[in-house]
Amino acid sequence: MNIQSAINREVFAPRDERMLVAVEVKRRKRKRVPFLPTGGKGEYMTYICLSVTNKKPAQLLITKVKRFGGSAPFTRRSQWAVEQLRQVNGINPNKDCPEFDLVFDNAFDQWVASSAPEKCIFIQIMYHACQTYWEGKEGVPGSPAGDQQKAPGGQSSPGAQGGQMGGPGPQARRKSTVGPRPRHTEFVNCQSKLTGDACKMNLVVYRCKVFFNRMKKVIVSNQSRSQAGAGPRAGPSGQRPPGGSMGSVVQRASQALQERGERLGRAEDKTVDLMHKAQQFADTAHKLALKHSN
Repeated sequence: MNIQSAINREVFAPRDERMLVAVEVKRRKRKRVPFLPTGGKGEYMTYICLSVTNKKPAQLLITKVKRFGGSAPFTRRSQWAVEQLRQVNGINPNKDCPEFDLVFDNAFDQWVASSAPEKCIFIQIMYHACQTYWEGKEGVPGSPAGDQQKAPGGQSSPGAQGGQMGGPGPQARRKSTVGPRPRHTEFVNCQSKLTGDACKMNLVVYRCKVFFNRMKKVIVSNQSRSQAGAGPRAGPSGQRPPGGSMGSVVQRASQALQERGERLGRAEDKTVDLMHKAQQFADTAHKLALKHSN
């Protein structure tokens, strides 16, 4: 079972929630807590998770989950609704980078993801989840759009005659019962390939990068442990036997696939650029055709 499945099973499933994505992070500027002892590296791991409730109407939530020690259970530390998320800052709109910021109504966190592809997956899924969530809120009763509905038969609601009876008019009642329209989350400094239409291929490429990065880390850690435990041994002829041949083959294969993913990403960027140029050419040709027809 991978980390995301374990987090979903231990933290979100008991609360009738479903996790959409999680990313392992560290603070760019570590907060100093005076009453906690300063330990060494790796005393706990932090994950930022995006989840949705199973009950209707669905709520989109951002949760901070921590895991102290290597085998301790996951612990939910903080949770915010998407209405409290004011801004998502991707830091660099020109290239993949692991840094990003989350700005809430009452908090501001500067994070570094474990890798740039994992951060890109998180930003991409969060962006489209937010778009789907806000679009679903448009026609919900209680919103400004939903309160403008009339009663059946084309007649106004029973309280609509209040302005003629001397009572408050519909606009005054609506102001007293309906709050301001919710503020949508702002995504700034994010690459267009994460927030545009051509995103499915990018998601596949990023998932492949994450998989091979994890495989590489596992191979390197296994090789370091085996070398530290066994030590160098000489063969019968005094030569050291070739070790780690399988690991080197897997490493070369993962590197080749990673380079192929980068080439696919560049090809997709060029495709989007060509689409924009083709659209500009079509617009120019249309204007010239209208000019000569007149």
